[in-house]
Amino acid sequence: MAILICTGGFSQDKLFYIHGKVVDEKSGSPLSNASVFCQNTTTGTISNAEGLFALRLNNGGYDLVISYTGYETQVLRVSNTTKDKDSLTIQMKEASKAMAEVAVMGSALVADGWNKYGQFFLDNFIGTTANASQCTIENKDVISFYFYKKRNKLKVKAKEEIIITNQALGYKIRYQLDSFVNDYNTHISSYTGYPLFENLTGTADQQAVWTKNRYRTYIGSRLHFMRSWYDSTLKDEGFQVETLNSPGSDKGTVLENPYDPAIYSLDSGTVDININGSIRVTYNGQVPNKNYLIQNHFPLNAKVQISALEMPSGFSIEENGYFFEQSEITNMGYWAWKKIAELVPYDYNPE
Repeated sequence: MAILICTGGFSQDKLFYIHGKVVDEKSGSPLSNASVFCQNTTTGTISNAEGLFALRLNNGGYDLVISYTGYETQVLRVSNTTKDKDSLTIQMKEASKAMAEVAVMGSALVADGWNKYGQFFLDNFIGTTANASQCTIENKDVISFYFYKKRNKLKVKAKEEIIITNQALGYKIRYQLDSFVNDYNTHISSYTGYPLFENLTGTADQQAVWTKNRYRTYIGSRLHFMRSWYDSTLKDEGFQVETLNSPGSDKGTVLENPYDPAIYSLDSGTVDININGSIRVTYNGQVPNKNYLIQNHFPLNAKVQISALEMPSGFSIEENGYFFEQSEITNMGYWAWKKIAELVPYDYNPE
């Protein structure tokens, strides 16, 4: 089996292995050539003739994504503390679409979708940063646009993975888009999906530029923040955390001790953050991008990056900066502005 692995400088005790088998749910028959990868990493493979797969991963947490044509995509959370991680059985369900749903989507299909909504999609999916200007979608033909007049919503779907080449960071991203939705009533866009990264091949000069750009993108990012809270190095890394009185509120209370046992606990390699509501995160290690300040009508002399997280309850962080449940947490502020063009994978090592 071909396995794409980025191990960086990690030693053997920083690695763990995942072994499993992909089978049809009804018959139990093995499924060969199923795609198996950890989303937002450079690590993936395909199942062999017996449906078997194996992955070697850096310690931490991951969403293991298993996909196969004609079947529903399965997502399984795994980590180095997962039980039975050497004998996983992934039962794949055949995909089914109700005729009514197909008819509704067919009637909402925009014939000239890319011409009408393409740039809007790029701005809200790839982003509007300097890095975004160096990103290219290689297969635009797999993307379809649907507009629902009654709900005033735009939905974007892709029949195959979207191939994105990021020349700014030196990555090719294979993005399985689950859905992209923009609500014109609220002016809110959201998207979900599963990215798999590949390192581009470049000259020594290109590699040097990519290394510099990746680090610049990483510092102050949500990934950097999560790793810093896990490692108890928030202040040293330039972060300050405040709890907000209410979502969107300007009034907050600084967490003087973000490692207080009442809110921070380490159990079996996982850090649990017990905070309900919203937090504001200030990063003072890098000034905000000028485009962000202009687009949001903020003073151009702003010196810090300000983001916020809305959550119904707390969250848990793994060693590599992966956290859960991500689907229950909303990004706001600077982190919400940084989109696909600013992503580095979970196995990115700034050292």
